[in-house]
Amino acid sequence: MNDTPGWASPGSAHSGEQDAGVPRPAGPADENGPASKWSTNQPPAGQWSAPSGKNQHGATPPPGWGGRPPHGKWGPQSVAKPGVIPLRPLGVGEILDGAVSTLRAHWRTVLGITITVSVISQIATVLGERYLLPEPPAIDKNADDTETLAAALDASTATLSYTAGITLIATLFTTALLTVVISRSVLGRPVTLAESWHEARPRLGRLLGLTLLLPLMAGAIIFVAMLPGLVVGGEAGVALAVLGALVALPAMVWLLIRFALASPALMLERQGIIASMRRSAKLVQGAWWRTFGILSLTVVLTLLVSMIIAIPFSMAAFAVDGDGLSSLLTDDAPNLGWPFLIITGIGAVISSSITYPISAGVTALLYIDQRIRREALDIDLARAAGVPGYGAPSPDSGHRS
Repeated sequence: MNDTPGWASPGSAHSGEQDAGVPRPAGPADENGPASKWSTNQPPAGQWSAPSGKNQHGATPPPGWGGRPPHGKWGPQSVAKPGVIPLRPLGVGEILDGAVSTLRAHWRTVLGITITVSVISQIATVLGERYLLPEPPAIDKNADDTETLAAALDASTATLSYTAGITLIATLFTTALLTVVISRSVLGRPVTLAESWHEARPRLGRLLGLTLLLPLMAGAIIFVAMLPGLVVGGEAGVALAVLGALVALPAMVWLLIRFALASPALMLERQGIIASMRRSAKLVQGAWWRTFGILSLTVVLTLLVSMIIAIPFSMAAFAVDGDGLSSLLTDDAPNLGWPFLIITGIGAVISSSITYPISAGVTALLYIDQRIRREALDIDLARAAGVPGYGAPSPDSGHRS
């Protein structure tokens, strides 16, 4: 299908293979320049198709249509908007609004994806906490601080590992399916849950590899930085390990932001794992701080939404489950019953159903925005959406297999 941004992968065809007179996207901008500048490698003015369908010799397009305005300036009537975003470089507010607009425009499909994944993941989490994971041990009143910390770490390691695994799988499916939905919403085209699954399913294996590789790389950086302290041991070793982790933290964040757009590149360009990471690094280059700021803002917003939803459900759960509340007021291990787990699970499902589309939407739209800024993807998007004046899709515009 030719209705997601993946069909126009840069370098998919040589310039000699392109049809004459059909507008093509500009090549990538100089990677050393600011990400907000348009590529200097724009096609000559005579190669752009007139919106009226006439040739370029003397035909004057009507106001509000045409190719890129001169010097990269966009007027209020020169921007096509077939879907949830205008086809031009986006501001932070437009990216966030586009993610929310996708949820509103395709709410049946989006909620069908997020609620299904959230319910399954919460059932797995609740059953795991109830039957698979060990009960948290009671803390000895006479234990010193070191023993108390060690006991707390031992009790939380299994729970955190299990929860992280469930979250990873849930994020994998929601990212894959919602990226397809968002790419269609940019073109203003409907998409069903079955269509999203059919299109995303062949990419799940590679997306899983990418999803596992990135945290492993980040963890390896932290481990290598902490290794000298772990070797030394004792109080000095602990201090050295903490210092190493603090020093490695900026490098880990830099790496994760550099590859933050790898998932949509893998899904929409049919790229492999390494190729999608290279694409992300290329798109983020020169725009690292902007990417970091937008993604950080998204994390803060989703956390706030999660807290706003989780707090009332947690209070209701404690009110219903008297045993869990009384155990928290004592020194014994919490004894959380089924009412507590079910009520908090419902809150988590509602929270995930809202936050998953926002997170996936911001990442996908940030990827599209960077390609618009660097590679004139807006022209191919407008052409695929059937916007007058952009011609028909080119023969080489199919998805990569």
